[in-house]
Amino acid sequence: MSTDAPAPTPGLLSRIRIKLLDVLILAVSIAALVALSVLVYGGAASETLVATADSGEWVYPLSVSRTVEIPGKLGVTVVAIDHGQARIIDSPCANKLCVSSPPIGKTGEWSACLPNGVFIRIEGAKKTDEIDAVVR
Repeated sequence: MSTDAPAPTPGLLSRIRIKLLDVLILAVSIAALVALSVLVYGGAASETLVATADSGEWVYPLSVSRTVEIPGKLGVTVVAIDHGQARIIDSPCANKLCVSSPPIGKTGEWSACLPNGVFIRIEGAKKTDEIDAVVR
């Protein structure tokens, strides 16, 4: 009887050969993924904060840090704009839920002091040459 064991077959890792073109395709794919991520999720802060109350509407750029006072039904709501974000820091309402809300800074986000009738929202730059919808 023979005690010869069968020869081991080469494993998967020994059969894979990485070529220069493979590395190049992988590098280009990673660079494209990073570029698209920065394009979609990065960029500058939204353009403006719009504050609305019964007494009017005010527009402030988010690029300038400041504190503004918005007159409402119960008194003055104080809004702080800092580092491209805005938040309500004081209001005459009883429960102060608006003060505990997180800061807003992206287009479409909003916050409000409902008892005082003050509403703040973020609006981005409007492009007039861009198509917003197509109906067939």
